[in-house]
Amino acid sequence: MGFLSGRRKRSRLAPELDDQDLGRLLKSLMATTKTGMIATTDLCVAQISRLLDQDRGDWDRRAHRMGVLADYLTETQLSRAWAAREPRNADALALHAWTQVVRGRRQGSLEDADGVVDLCLRAAETSPDDPTPWVILLAVARLEVWEQSQVFGVWNEVLARDRWNREAYLGMLGYLSPEEAGSRVQVLEFVDSLSLRMPANVPCVATELTAQVHQYHSLMGRGGVEALVARNHWSQPMAVQAVDKVAHTWAQPGFLRHAGALADLNVLAYALMAADRRREAAAVFEALGGVVTAWPWQADGDPLTEFEQAHRRAAAGI
Repeated sequence: MGFLSGRRKRSRLAPELDDQDLGRLLKSLMATTKTGMIATTDLCVAQISRLLDQDRGDWDRRAHRMGVLADYLTETQLSRAWAAREPRNADALALHAWTQVVRGRRQGSLEDADGVVDLCLRAAETSPDDPTPWVILLAVARLEVWEQSQVFGVWNEVLARDRWNREAYLGMLGYLSPEEAGSRVQVLEFVDSLSLRMPANVPCVATELTAQVHQYHSLMGRGGVEALVARNHWSQPMAVQAVDKVAHTWAQPGFLRHAGALADLNVLAYALMAADRRREAAAVFEALGGVVTAWPWQADGDPLTEFEQAHRRAAAGI
């Protein structure tokens, strides 16, 4: 993939990351949904369907596109309308299920968990090779706090179809955390089991570093003395190892090729700045070209402001 490099570009929140086709579709949806007419629904559904039809078999790219679209469409009826019109279309069913999951995350629970599970299973039946319905089901399992045996069953269905599915690994990381259904020990065991066999540039390569950022945020969130000394986290051997492993490769042009690469580079830039490794962070900011993701920057305030301040400190190298 070609990172946005060269002259410094204005920072902007860009959920589509470097996916220009997805970015164009989001702009088109924004322009057309304002009219609220039936014809507009037809047009939007056709555009979404066309985009999701591209690159069939590139599960990583499709999951990225569907996740961004689900986030955008949550406050609309578009996904519901599409699923109702095409009840045998796996993309329509999966997208509608994913919008329900996004809404459930915002509200703290699913309005109709059984209905979302049904959408996922119908999509999986219609498109048996596609891991995406199982990825969405994994998100349902997190919201509904399913038993670990059930969750690992879903997880295995994803891996059988897409060995290094980014969304699934990050989902399992969340599920196994002490904030959800697991413990710090389970997170460590999960990350250890990956690092032994994971190639250096697969889509889920940021799982280990993401776990370290979550741990750092957990310390910051405790307040008091623990928050004051939270920066010491980045001098602990496991955190140092997680950063060292990727600090000099990820920003190299063409090294990371998956759809979420720029999101992972945001995590790396954040970790390097938290660890006070500013000169190394400067190269990562350069590779990002101003593309900002809300997480992890939002943990400290407005993500754009935090990103820009960190970028300036990295550029100064002080």
